[in-house]
Amino acid sequence: MKKVIQYFKDSYNELVHKVSWPTRAELSNSAVVVLFASIIIAIVVFAVDFVFEHAMRFVYNSI
Repeated sequence: MKKVIQYFKDSYNELVHKVSWPTRAELSNSAVVVLFASIIIAIVVFAVDFVFEHAMRFVYNSI
């Protein structure tokens, strides 16, 4: 039981004193970057899907 208690104490100590938490500005900037990256990836996936769909329609309609 002592090991479990020591584990929680060490975990708390590490979270409070050793972890560098981002500032609100850094967090906001990171969120914006993730949002734009997600939108760009979604557009690329949509474009590839659109091209393949029309390519397959062309192939199967020409048979």
